[in-house]
Amino acid sequence: MTLPSEDSPLYNHPLPQIEAWLLSQGCTQDREALHCWHIQKDAWQAKLYLEEDRLTVYYLDADGSGESTQRSFKYSLSRRDIEDAIFSGP
Repeated sequence: MTLPSEDSPLYNHPLPQIEAWLLSQGCTQDREALHCWHIQKDAWQAKLYLEEDRLTVYYLDADGSGESTQRSFKYSLSRRDIEDAIFSGP
């Protein structure tokens, strides 16, 4: 599946393409809550939620305090900007 240009806003990506992009980044989809995705990196882990107008990320225990750090990104941002922001970690 070919993705639109990485400079395209995420809202120009059909849902199957967004899901393929998340898979290519190492995310796994929650089997019960299909809008929820998980990612595990060496230094951090996060949950991503595909919401109506934004993608929300919760970095779990990002600073070692047991708290999560939340960031939200509107689908009007380019896929590259969202990718750079999310997958660079907390």
